[in-house]
Amino acid sequence: MRPGLILKLSSPDQSGIVAKIASYVASHRGNLIEFNQFSDRVGKKFFARLEIDTSDLDVTVEDFKTGFGTLGRSLQATWHYRTLPYKMRTAVLVTKTDHCLNEILLRTELGELPIEITSLIGNRDNCAPIAERAGIPFHHIEMDDDLREKGFREIRNLLVDQNVELIVLARFMQILPDSFCQEFSGKIINIHHSFLPAFIGANPYRQAHERGVKLIGATCHYVTADLDAGPIIEQEVERVSHFHSPADLSRLGRHCERIALAKGIRYHVHDRTLIDGHRAIVFPD
Repeated sequence: MRPGLILKLSSPDQSGIVAKIASYVASHRGNLIEFNQFSDRVGKKFFARLEIDTSDLDVTVEDFKTGFGTLGRSLQATWHYRTLPYKMRTAVLVTKTDHCLNEILLRTELGELPIEITSLIGNRDNCAPIAERAGIPFHHIEMDDDLREKGFREIRNLLVDQNVELIVLARFMQILPDSFCQEFSGKIINIHHSFLPAFIGANPYRQAHERGVKLIGATCHYVTADLDAGPIIEQEVERVSHFHSPADLSRLGRHCERIALAKGIRYHVHDRTLIDGHRAIVFPD
């Protein structure tokens, strides 16, 4: 893989911003491989994601990144660089079901997700055999009843010790404490088995069946302290009919969950998302 940088940036919208950024890259012989940008006319904000080939830079990569600061500050921007190539250190949290976990493992093995899975963490041991087959450490942490607070402390310590950059809730059926959400803000991705904001909470497929919906879906979103209300990264849907049972909806829903979560992780680890308040700006690949 060629040496490079990914630059994510957000700023107040203003004329000439694309030209200024592109000129800075060109001034140091950087090669723009990709430049995605979005001007939000309602919020008057600018968002961009650049991929830069640094093979022929006339300065060091660190000097290039530092030098951008003058331009970034003049634009009143916030920005983030990631050096290519890389693998994002990722922990996957699970409970009983394994279809989302298996999708992550498959796509990682295929090279679609540049992640290093540091561990699988479960409040049940159902997924331990999968971790063993994949050669990934599994941590079974009891969280029932009065062990919940202690369990989240243990999980938090594992994540910090492993220097985890991304936490994936692959059908982890626990509500995260507010303090946990705040500490790892922007680093927790969840798959909710419903097309949010409809049918939040438990048993969404039964809720959907009772309402006679014609579409079901799944939502991949960032986790915040507000239950199932974090910025949405990706959603998938399947058409259903009156003859589908709750079990049919669950079967179809599992497909939506796998695809939505895989896409959501991919967008995040390739730095294709920018969080803007209650929403996520996503530049698909």
